[in-house]
Amino acid sequence: MHWERSSPELTARFQAFTATIDGLTQRKMFGETAGFVNGNMVTGLHNGNWFVRLPEEQQAELRALPGSGAFEPMAGRPMRGYVVLPPHIVADDAALRPWIERAVAFGRSLPAKG
Repeated sequence: MHWERSSPELTARFQAFTATIDGLTQRKMFGETAGFVNGNMVTGLHNGNWFVRLPEEQQAELRALPGSGAFEPMAGRPMRGYVVLPPHIVADDAALRPWIERAVAFGRSLPAKG
């Protein structure tokens, strides 16, 4: 399977933006950068997309927005609980921050991973 790496600009944006979020740590996942809370992946980049992990009701809210979609690191195999953010949200700090904060809050509610 061939993946396109996220652009250097998107990667830099992700790293700078998530560095401002309390309790979020960055590390590599899927060959790109992801954000973790208590060892749980809550956001990241893959194949040029920015994704978040949310509780079910918030997933539905995000999926209702144009440009969002299932996060599928392998085609046809979506990762449960994760949704790709629409480009218009990724491009706007004021629109992006609440979704990242929701993902972080959800991560804090999960059991910690080693």
